[in-house]
Amino acid sequence: MILKHKLCVPTPEGENERYAYVYLPKAAENEPSRRFPVLYMFDGHNVFYDEDATYGKSWGLGEYLDKSSLPLIVAAVECNHDPDGARIREYAPYDFHDRRLGDIVGCGRQTMDWLVKSFKPMIDANFPTLPDREHTFIAGSSMGGLMSLYALTEYSQVFSRAAALSPSIDFGAAKLDALLRGADFPAGTVLYMDYGENEMHRRRGMDRRWRTVNRILLQKGVLLTSRIVPAGEHCEASWERQNPFFLPALLYGMED
Repeated sequence: MILKHKLCVPTPEGENERYAYVYLPKAAENEPSRRFPVLYMFDGHNVFYDEDATYGKSWGLGEYLDKSSLPLIVAAVECNHDPDGARIREYAPYDFHDRRLGDIVGCGRQTMDWLVKSFKPMIDANFPTLPDREHTFIAGSSMGGLMSLYALTEYSQVFSRAAALSPSIDFGAAKLDALLRGADFPAGTVLYMDYGENEMHRRRGMDRRWRTVNRILLQKGVLLTSRIVPAGEHCEASWERQNPFFLPALLYGMED
């Protein structure tokens, strides 16, 4: 079951109304006393429904979870669709300059503070969650993948596991590396991270960036699953095909 409702998210420009999506596993209906881990996701409009997705194709996550019967709640919030790079600013953990985008003022901390201090408490109060760190995960793609890395690093007291699909690790590379090197990841921190073979070939220097970020994470003791997706592209259709990889990685070793 997927519930969809509107909420207001604070931005530097003021309140921004958008949709939040909450997926409840079938077991939540059959076992009313049972509680479940929660996966928070960025770009919620692209997660469940093709008709809501930016480019007409979603991750089809609801169908996959129903078929696989994974015991997981998913709470996903739509991004800021305002023009002039609002999504990139919202999902940028820090300020950076890009030759195509220009100067970006990152609002990622404000985004995460709202998610942790407002959205998560609302989810915990209204749904059968396991609210502790061990059972709280986060995931996203592209800029949402970068934010998932940021959340696992700077909000490690809240999130124990994350998935970053095609993360934008080339934006503000030096700042990201410093952030990761300075992080104190608690023991048992889990990260799934992947990048598409085809998108890797199209982004100059991305192979070096990939090796650098992977090396830092391993040196910091993160339990890392790292994949180059054969023929993978930078799009929802490709990310949907990773559902059978990143979701079991997040839940690996946990009781049913």
